[in-house]
Amino acid sequence: MARRVVGAYSPKNDTGRSGQTQDLILAPPPSGALLRANLAFALPFPFVIKAFTATPTGLLALITAAGLLVLAAWVTREGVKAQAAYDARKVSRPPALPRKMLGAALTGLGLALGGFAGAQPLFVLAGFAVLGCVLHVASFGLDPLKSKGMAGQDLFQTDRVARAVTEGEALLAAMSDAILRARDSALESRVARFCDIARGLFRQVENDPGDLTAARKFMSLYLTGARDATAKFADIFAASRDAKARADYEALLSDLETNFAARTNALLANSHTDLDIEIQVLRDRLKLESSAP
Repeated sequence: MARRVVGAYSPKNDTGRSGQTQDLILAPPPSGALLRANLAFALPFPFVIKAFTATPTGLLALITAAGLLVLAAWVTREGVKAQAAYDARKVSRPPALPRKMLGAALTGLGLALGGFAGAQPLFVLAGFAVLGCVLHVASFGLDPLKSKGMAGQDLFQTDRVARAVTEGEALLAAMSDAILRARDSALESRVARFCDIARGLFRQVENDPGDLTAARKFMSLYLTGARDATAKFADIFAASRDAKARADYEALLSDLETNFAARTNALLANSHTDLDIEIQVLRDRLKLESSAP
């Protein structure tokens, strides 16, 4: 289920700011499917253990089968993450590589190769391959295969938005990685909250690509500065545990949260205004045509 951003500058905070911002509904991280994908990394171990007592041909087949299963687990986990990103967005294209389906094929091939090491007949090997593919699809499903929310969209503008969001996500990932060096769980949570607020702006721009120009400064310049400031702070704080540096960094995060949330709400307000204008123009046009002889 969706979760709300909650904090000092969040819409539902009890400090009297609730009237200034709107709810930012954010996608949850993948849960059950990601756990199953991680558990799939345990599947190759029986083949590795059995390989030590096999013939040279069996050893090669079993090690190769284990490698294919590890690759299948990794590809599947990436496919689960790509599915979560696709589901989180109202406007999205399908992943360029159908990773979960590739994982299903690799799983089937790995199981069949493991059966080959046991000198199983051909129909049994085929059964292993089919069973592996079917169970994989039953566990993880298929990859998204078509775009959503792109009817009537300017594809050039949509591509620009996709590149801007990808760059913004990379900056947020670098910021989240840098704060780990500070070894402070409270600051890690604070950075995660800011990343959620920034992603609320990303989702708004994806929903209305025309907002990219107004949001470009926030998605590139501000986030680049936030990443660099986080990296410098983490190095200083890890070495000195300077309380003033920590307070200054928290103040910076507060300013960023306020600015990003305000920009998102401003874009939402402009979108609603544009929609009202379009509806009114359409109504006037319909009235004019209905009154024409």
